[in-house]
Amino acid sequence: MVAGPLMPTSNRPELVAFAGQLADIARPLAMAHFRTPLGIQWKADASPVTIADRAIERALRAAIARRFPAHGILGEEEEAVGLERELVWVVDPIDGTKSFITGLPLFGTLVALLVAGRPHVGVIEMPALGERFVGARGEDTRFNGIVCRTSGVTRLGDARLCATAPDMFDSIEAPAFSALADKVGLCRFGGDCYAYGLLACGHVDLVVEASLKPYDFMALVPVVEGAGGVITDWDGAPLTLSSGGRVIAAANGALHAQALAILSAAREPGSRLAG
Repeated sequence: MVAGPLMPTSNRPELVAFAGQLADIARPLAMAHFRTPLGIQWKADASPVTIADRAIERALRAAIARRFPAHGILGEEEEAVGLERELVWVVDPIDGTKSFITGLPLFGTLVALLVAGRPHVGVIEMPALGERFVGARGEDTRFNGIVCRTSGVTRLGDARLCATAPDMFDSIEAPAFSALADKVGLCRFGGDCYAYGLLACGHVDLVVEASLKPYDFMALVPVVEGAGGVITDWDGAPLTLSSGGRVIAAANGALHAQALAILSAAREPGSRLAG
């Protein structure tokens, strides 16, 4: 668990509870549209968006504005508000829209609360599975209310590695990921945000991804760290609103360091690790 000051507010329990209430709002809205005929639109970055994405984000933004009008909000579908404020909510209404529109239940809603730019509360809500992971900085992560912990795997050869899809990696990242995948015991694709919840519960040991946005990863940080894991960018730096899209999460520091070393070496000019 990362050391540092806790949430500098007197209403910490209220804020954690409210994050859960936002997930409560999202679940029925997502399920009302799941596995129904959907109109799909394609955004400028070629990613899909549906009426469900927009309905959930509107509902979450409205709830935040009513309860905490002085807080900032960053979401995937609408313009950011007040990112310079001390407290900022970050929401991804449907993380895994491609799963959602193909009827796969491995999509989620992500809710994070940033304090001075650092994630202090994170919720991974899995509407179709009836599962929820809640993390708060300085506290144990809970899966459906029960404390969960990452695995004790420390050898790459024993590790279970996940990523959402091979095509999320560019021409530099793909060989680096391949080099790491060659060293682990098992590599699986798919899962979107769910893979990080599985890591928090000890079923997955590494998640390595790229092309992510802050609303894709901010909620994951308290969940992973509160379960005993480590989550950073590919350079080992903490994740912030200005981070690039490369994310690595590991069950523990030893595994994280080994994976980082391979990712770094494979990206060096002239490297043969990915060959």
